[in-house]
Formats: sequence, C-alpha cells, structure tokens
Amino acid sequence: MDDQPLQRTGLRMILESEPDMEVVGEAGDGEAAVRQVAALRPDVVLMDVRMPGTDGIEATDKIIEGYPDVRVLILTMFDLDEYAHPALLAGASGFLLKDTRPEELLAGVRAVLSGGAIVAPALTRRLLDIVTPQLSRGAAGSGAGDEVQRKLDLLTGREREVLVELANGRSNAEIGERLHMAEATVKTHISKLMPKLSLRSRVQAVIFAYDAKIVTPGR
Repeated sequence: MDDQPLQRTGLRMILESEPDMEVVGEAGDGEAAVRQVAALRPDVVLMDVRMPGTDGIEATDKIIEGYPDVRVLILTMFDLDEYAHPALLAGASGFLLKDTRPEELLAGVRAVLSGGAIVAPALTRRLLDIVTPQLSRGAAGSGAGDEVQRKLDLLTGREREVLVELANGRSNAEIGERLHMAEATVKTHISKLMPKLSLRSRVQAVIFAYDAKIVTPGR
C-alpha cells in the first residue's frame, strides 16, 4: 500500500516474479488499504508509512485490530524516530527500507508470512536505540517496571525460554532445534505467551524482552 503508483508497480513486479506469491490488491491511502484487507483478506500487507488521509500507522492499527491473522510489513526510510514506536504498538511485523534489494524484500515477506519478524539490518540497532529508551522512560516512576515483571511471572519456564530465543531473532524452526521441541510446539508456546504479555507481534516481543532485560543488545 503506497500513494506512489510507480512504487506500487515496482513492488508488484518483484512480488509477482515469484511463483508462490500473488498480489491480490493495492491501495493509494490508508483507508483504502483497510477496505482492501477487509475484502481480500491477504496474508501479508506491505504498508507505506506516509500516505494521504489515514496514514500507514493508523491503517496498520485498524488492520491488526480487525484481522489479527494479517501480517503488516512497514516500508520506511531512515527517519524512524517519529514512526517506530507507533508502528510497534500498532502490531507491525517488521520494518524494511524502501530501497531494500528485491531478494531481501521477498525474504522479508516470507519471514512474516511464516510468523516471524523482520527488521532491515540497517535499522535494527537504530530501532532498539529509539524504542528502548521510550519504554524505559515510561517505566520510570510509573510502576510500569512492576507491570513488566508481573507479566513475566505469568509465563511458564518454557514460554520464557521461547521468548528469549524469539528476541534473539530466531525463527520457529531454529527455536525448536535449540530447545529440542517440534516447530508446532514452538508456535503453540508463542500463541500463549503473546496474550499473556499483551503483545500483538513478534517485533513487540523482541522490544519487550529487551525492556525486561531478559536479553541485552550486542554492541
């Protein structure tokens, strides 16, 4: 979903070059994107942030609220400061740069389709630098730190292990291999831990894990 027809045409050409992908619709603004999702029920939505009228963040919020099985992949530039936290709260499954190479775009679509989270490597460190202080400021003096711990206490030991592996960027298959469990069991644990933590996407789970300090970013 992008307000620039040329950009949409380019994305369509890349996606439809793959035999396992089909573009079922496109839209030039956020409100139209929400209507398209309601009518077409796609598996993945590529969402531009800056669009006329309803922007990509508000559209993402509406889509995830109404159709939680739909994955939204945000297309952005480097100016993440204004959009990172709202996009995460809206439930976006990841962020890719608009100048991402075609093979990386296709890999990102497949990653979120399989239940994963994707953040362009150039954005990962910057995203954490932006969002983690915001979350930490919210915790300061507000009792939010206690709330984070209360939510962690709701997790079983196995769910907590899965959360750590998820926060380290591992796929369901990789988590299963590391923790010696079936991939379907990993999916079950994730589907249970997400509502316990009041999370809407794997990207949110990564940020939660860093904020809770059960994993720490490498420098």
